[in-house]
Amino acid sequence: MKEKDVEIIVGLDIGTTKICAIVGKISEYGKIDILGLGKTCPGDAVMRGQVVNIERTVEAIKVAVAEGSEKSRVVIKSVVVGIAGQHIKSLQNRGQITRHNGEDPIGQKDIDRLDADIRKVVLDPGDEIIHIFPQDYIVDYERGIKEPIGMPGVRLEGNFHIITGHATAIKNIKRCVNMAGLQVSGLVLEPVASSESVLNEEEKEAGVALIDIGGGTTDIAIFSDGLLRHTAVVPLGGEIITKDIKEGCNVMYKQANLMKIKFGSALPNETKDNEIISIPGIKGREPKEISVRNLSRIINARVREIFEHVYYEIKASGFEKKLQGGIVLTGGGSQLKHLPQLVEYITGLDTRIGYPTEHLANGLIPEVKSPMYATCIGLMLMGYNQKSIEDVIDDITEDIPEDKKSEEVFSDPLQEKNTEKESGIFKLFFTKVTDFMKKDQDDFQG
Repeated sequence: MKEKDVEIIVGLDIGTTKICAIVGKISEYGKIDILGLGKTCPGDAVMRGQVVNIERTVEAIKVAVAEGSEKSRVVIKSVVVGIAGQHIKSLQNRGQITRHNGEDPIGQKDIDRLDADIRKVVLDPGDEIIHIFPQDYIVDYERGIKEPIGMPGVRLEGNFHIITGHATAIKNIKRCVNMAGLQVSGLVLEPVASSESVLNEEEKEAGVALIDIGGGTTDIAIFSDGLLRHTAVVPLGGEIITKDIKEGCNVMYKQANLMKIKFGSALPNETKDNEIISIPGIKGREPKEISVRNLSRIINARVREIFEHVYYEIKASGFEKKLQGGIVLTGGGSQLKHLPQLVEYITGLDTRIGYPTEHLANGLIPEVKSPMYATCIGLMLMGYNQKSIEDVIDDITEDIPEDKKSEEVFSDPLQEKNTEKESGIFKLFFTKVTDFMKKDQDDFQG
């Protein structure tokens, strides 16, 4: 493989409580070297993961990207963007094709035809496909095949996990990024991105549920046998807990958020009975005194509600008994004190906090080691792995004679129309296309 120029990758996380841009490059050891970080608060421009005010969102993106660009001294032109929100849906479907010559081995062209067939699935009005994840294949009624390429057969079928979102919500995110003077090099479901930064292959193989607790939503991604099996979105997150504190303690929103971060706990019994928080009064008024235990009771009630929804989704997926890796919590909301203990009590599953540190080089920005940046780090990892796959494709096609460089020799789905490229750009990352690609991914994933 020929030497490639060092690629700068930028992850852009457009969240309810923060818009974050992280600039980085891959070190010689396959780790992400963070060059710059920019973040800002979008205010009420983003609600539950969806853009509701385009102008404010564009300004917030510009601020975050400008800060990241200034700190990294890199001119940012394109970004890998995360998408979330309660409009996200998932479904299982099966596609099939019939091959004319069953003696010929199945090739990438057949896989592409099967992919095109599954894209004809009937969706709810206004929905659009974001990702398609192969589950397994069936060749001439032989089931459970993970790698059909090279096998002979007439009938090729595949089971797929399809993730969709509202076309309007998807277009609004792309429009905001473009209006900020940037190109969208990839659009990724946020819990899928987070899983890349905080889960390892052993956990995915054993079975694990990733719970990404953001400001507006709590996103769920369940893995088993190394594959993504189920995704769901609970339209409640850290922001609703802050609002509960604001109303329950009769304080300002900023004070409520600070109380949650500094003194909040998911377990009231783990707090001291006589511990009191003093909140400064407004305009010379007397300070307000609030019991830490009462604060914890408010938090506990909402967290229980959120994880009852989460547990319902885990049971509905059918994989509750197959999660040997338990639950991994990540996102800004996962930093709440005693949260893993409460989740273990509710679900009965082993629980840990997921940090994106495994993929980070020894950089100068320790802040990004926090779970709240797991999505952004994951976006960068997926952007880099996608670029490495494209580089392998380039190398393979360079070795093919000019007169044979056609779709018959190598069908590259990334060269299809631009809309399909943006909606399905990371499909190849989860589908082992050739031995070349498998080797390339192993090298870069460390």
